[in-house]
Amino acid sequence: MRHLCLSLLLIAGIHGLLAQGYTTWITGNPNSITTEPLGGVCLMGGATENDEAMKWFLQRANGGDVLVLRASGSNGYNNYFYSELGVTINRVETIRFDNATAAYVPYVHQRIQEAEAIWFAGGDQWNYVNYWRDTPVATLINEAIQQRGIVIGGTSAGMAILGGANFTAQVSSVTSAQALANPYHPGVTVSTQPFLEVPYMEQVVTDTHYDNPDRRGRHTVFMARTLADHGWDVKGIASEEYVAVCVDPEGIARVYGEYPAFQDFAFFLQVNCLEPDGPETITPGIPLTWHHGGQAVKAYRVPGTMQGTHTFDLNDWNTGSGGTWQSWSVQNGTFMAMAGDPAPNCITATEDPSSEDVRLLYDGSTETWVLRGPRPPFSAMVIDLLGRPVPTEVIPDEGGLRVRLHGSAHGLRILTVRSADGVRSWMLSAH
Repeated sequence: MRHLCLSLLLIAGIHGLLAQGYTTWITGNPNSITTEPLGGVCLMGGATENDEAMKWFLQRANGGDVLVLRASGSNGYNNYFYSELGVTINRVETIRFDNATAAYVPYVHQRIQEAEAIWFAGGDQWNYVNYWRDTPVATLINEAIQQRGIVIGGTSAGMAILGGANFTAQVSSVTSAQALANPYHPGVTVSTQPFLEVPYMEQVVTDTHYDNPDRRGRHTVFMARTLADHGWDVKGIASEEYVAVCVDPEGIARVYGEYPAFQDFAFFLQVNCLEPDGPETITPGIPLTWHHGGQAVKAYRVPGTMQGTHTFDLNDWNTGSGGTWQSWSVQNGTFMAMAGDPAPNCITATEDPSSEDVRLLYDGSTETWVLRGPRPPFSAMVIDLLGRPVPTEVIPDEGGLRVRLHGSAHGLRILTVRSADGVRSWMLSAH
């Protein structure tokens, strides 16, 4: 149901004072209980919450404690979560961070450690990044995800911080027109600094409110910057305002909305690995061109239904149900989308067609690429998508050689081998 949830206060206990940096409201049992959470992540695009997605989120708490973290607003989630959705939970507590000092308060740490579910409200994501990154709050949230398997989620600004790369809005927001006209506009602040470590989101940059206004252009710029500046094999997840993407621990994303009554969609974006050269023009003050014949980015557009019946598999970023593939590109600052073929499967390596007599495999036990078949003498070089050398160790091996990459584990790389058989190249996707 589309409605603005204005909850009534069930409990008036405000524990925080501005001096300690937080304010808190509790609804339900003031005493914590311990249950076994079911895990997952829920990404809500903004506006009002999708009730069915929120039920999914609460059910993953398995009857335990739900913690809402925010840096503005009040206790609007308390009644909504506790009594309006028909899901039994022990309590809902909202903690509003009034300033950064709350990140170091033991009471806040205790509540994070007790939670089976954590929800990040909307607001200004820079407050969240500024208040929590490199603090005990981020550490404890990550431990709760990794060690206790809590479910986590957020809407609007709360969704923006859940990717491994995130638009921080440190300076301001930015429109698609501004970002496309200048991909280094001061408002394009995309950070890859370690922050929240959410399963399946490690190389993802999210965007929200996708339909109001149209944010496809600026999201494409976020991906282009992450690829160009950091060499990541970057991906994107976006939700329109009344749409939620809920990802279970197995990596299957379900899309909730009110389609077909409303045109509610989520988008799953990835760099087209068959066009590996990155943006043709990405320079400060010059409109972006990332075109490659209209095939630069592959997008899977999924309608959200009340039952969350349409899905996308984040294990392979290729398998989906109920959606349609599109090809996105940017030509001289103009964003374009058209119907497209499915994304190619480029999980490990894309081999040069001329190298059928040479095999390239990845050995996870030694974290090396193993090349079988080239005749010596041979040499190897690895570069990133901008042509910069990647520190590489070449190890002679029986029947070929091994290549170990040093430095960042993110992003696509190009391996070129010179041998008695000639020159061959492969596209590597870092493991």
